[in-house]
Amino acid sequence: MDIADIDELWNRVTGTQPEPELWLILVTAALALAAVTPFGVWRLSRNTITIAHEGGHGLVALLTGRRLEGIRLHSDTSGLTVSRGKPSGFGMILTAAAGYTAPSLLGLGGAALLSQGRITALLWGATGLLLALLVMVRNAYGMLTVLLTGAAFLLVSWLTEPDVQAGFAYLVVWFLLLGGVRPVFELQTKRRRGAARDSDADQLSRLTHVPAPMWFFFFHAVTLTSLIGGGRWLFGM
Repeated sequence: MDIADIDELWNRVTGTQPEPELWLILVTAALALAAVTPFGVWRLSRNTITIAHEGGHGLVALLTGRRLEGIRLHSDTSGLTVSRGKPSGFGMILTAAAGYTAPSLLGLGGAALLSQGRITALLWGATGLLLALLVMVRNAYGMLTVLLTGAAFLLVSWLTEPDVQAGFAYLVVWFLLLGGVRPVFELQTKRRRGAARDSDADQLSRLTHVPAPMWFFFFHAVTLTSLIGGGRWLFGM
């Protein structure tokens, strides 16, 4: 690859693409909602949210100076991120808070990129994040899930037409925004039934001495605000 090819590639990634038609934005929003609402479909699609959830834990752990030991993703859509460092303190609090907020915040960031017409940058950025996550996954199912997700982004960004790339990008962002909301309600329901007593909210409660319901309020505030703000950006409002 010579300098001209590198310049062309750089311009492709950093350049802007035309905004899609309104009907495409509406269709991708409807498809994302269909992937989140029915339980049978959600049982499969939730794996993608788990990738973002555990990736959020891992990224913030690294950014706050903790040592990331590894990430595991399971077929029941649960996951586990293990990091080493101080068992308390600001870094641990941020790491614990990152999981349930990560999908929505990633969706919000994606919506910001799409509002500026940076479809290719979003696709390539997501591929890079997935490749970085793959290095830290420590079980076969998790590696397969991340690898297939990354391959989908790579194939769409390299082999499809601009309209297909736009549709895929908008679908992914809508899914992150909508899919980030449901797990918080699901976790809250489990706790009311006496389960999930070692959830992220409970860990944060022990770390901060702030009651777990307040952390649920925080999670809801982040996910719902991201959905509203991201939706406005996607519709160009």
